[in-house]
Formats: sequence, structure tokens, C-alpha cells
Amino acid sequence: MRVRWPSPWRSRGRPAVAGSLASSPAATSICPNWQRSWASAELAELTGRVALITGGGRGIGRAIAVSLAHAGADVAVSGRNADVLDETAGAIRAIGRRAAAIVCDVAEHSQVDAMLIRVKKDLGDPLILVNNAGIAGSAKLSETTDDMWEAMLRVNATGAFFCMRAVVPIMLEAKWGRVVNIASIAARAGAAYIAAYSASKHALLGLTRAVATEVAAKGVTVNAVCPGYVDTEMSDRSAAFISVRTGRNENDARKILEGFSPQKRLMTAEEVAGLATYLCSEAARGINGQGIVLDGGALQG
Repeated sequence: MRVRWPSPWRSRGRPAVAGSLASSPAATSICPNWQRSWASAELAELTGRVALITGGGRGIGRAIAVSLAHAGADVAVSGRNADVLDETAGAIRAIGRRAAAIVCDVAEHSQVDAMLIRVKKDLGDPLILVNNAGIAGSAKLSETTDDMWEAMLRVNATGAFFCMRAVVPIMLEAKWGRVVNIASIAARAGAAYIAAYSASKHALLGLTRAVATEVAAKGVTVNAVCPGYVDTEMSDRSAAFISVRTGRNENDARKILEGFSPQKRLMTAEEVAGLATYLCSEAARGINGQGIVLDGGALQG
């Protein structure tokens, strides 16, 4: 069972691109908001690396996939919607990099194992793993069902565990690897009505830190990015949810979301992608075991 509930803490959905080592009409027509970011030749030269992005078909996942391709990586994207995966793979190929689109439910370890076989066959050994697949939702504690709780933990935490367990040994053998887990500020602080979601993201951050310590001396880094509200379709759904609950119009509801950041705006998928791409670079080799918040300064320290 897979259920997606509105959440104030995690957003993904609208196509976006970060990084600009190269450009092409085909790539920019699919992802029109591409811009120069940390995915530059100076900071993130990843030519020859193979990256695997779960939840890579849209929103933050797509932005990261195309950003890594601009940095020189060949990229496999996985998810449950074949059409959007194919679109993202097309954007990657338009940049001049190899791509693979793989349908996979990360909550099923047999599908994760099959996904890895496909990545190795089509592109080679993945030495970059971005765990972006996830679900979000909100409910009062008394209204949080067993299914909601179990789905959140299964996808957001266990899915990332399955992927890391499969891919990290390849990195250790190569003596180089980068894992970036897309968490949430809900991994760093609790909030009302997101008990299941916050628990799953705290688990993901704990997994990040434990594995980072285990592999620290072996050329592999493991970090998490913890975004606040991001300007994607999920934020649009969150605004609609607020509108229904409060009677406010959706424009006012959106301003409520923007107000969570001292910058009075939503973060962008490009910003998340730029940070993730930087964490995959040699320049970031000393950053390990961190949960880096990207929310305009709302959560500090």
C-alpha cells in the first residue's frame, strides 16, 4: 500500500534543474528553470562516475539527477512512474550523459536488488547514491493509522536502508563513494500532526550518521540534506490542504508556508540539487555524517 498525504515538511513534484556545465534546447525544454549553481566544473567534476537517484522522476529528484549529469555523471533514476522517469532520462541524455530509467519500489528489497543489477548492466557500478524516494503526510496522533505509520517508516527509512545496504559495499570496494539522503527539517525537529513522518525522517538521519561513521576511513561519505518547504507540487498540495482546513484562499495558504522561513519564501529544487551535487564532489570530502538544513534560517544550530 502506498499513500501520499499532504505534509508541511517535505515537497517534491515540479520539474527543475540545477547546475550548468552544459545546456541544450532539449534539456531546458523539459526542465526550464535550470541555472548555474554549485554543480560547476570547479566544485563538482564527476565525469566517469555513475549515480543512482531514487525518486528521480520529478521535483527534487529530477533536479538532482540533471544537476549531477551537468557535473559529468551518468545517471540512473528510479521510481514508480515510468513516464516521468523516461522524461528525466531524456533530459540527462540531452546533456550528453548516459541514463537509465528503472521502475522500482524501494520498500521492496527484491526490487532494490534487481534495480542494482540493471544499473550495473546499463551504466556500471554506482558510486553515488541519492536516496530521494519518500512519502509524506500529516494527521493527528489519534488519527494516525497503522498503515500510515508503517508506510512512512517502510518507504522513508527502510527503503533508504535497502539501497545503502546494496550500494555501499560497491563504494567500499572502490574506496570512493558518496551517499546523500534527502531527509527534511522534520529529521531535526518535531511538529504537530507529523508523528509518523517525523519519526521516519529522524530514523533516516540516524541511519545516515551511523553508516557515515562506519565508512569514514574508507573514502566514502554519507550525508543528509534537510529541506524545509520546497517549491514543488507537494507544497501546492500542502497549501490546498491548509486552505481546506482554515478556509483561507490558496494564495494566503501559500504565504503561510513561505512564512516558515525567515527569508519569507519557499526553497527551490535547484537549491537542494546544488547542495546535493556539492556533497558528491571531491571538494566536500571532509563533510560526513551531517544533516544539513536548507530552510532559509528557520532552524539554526
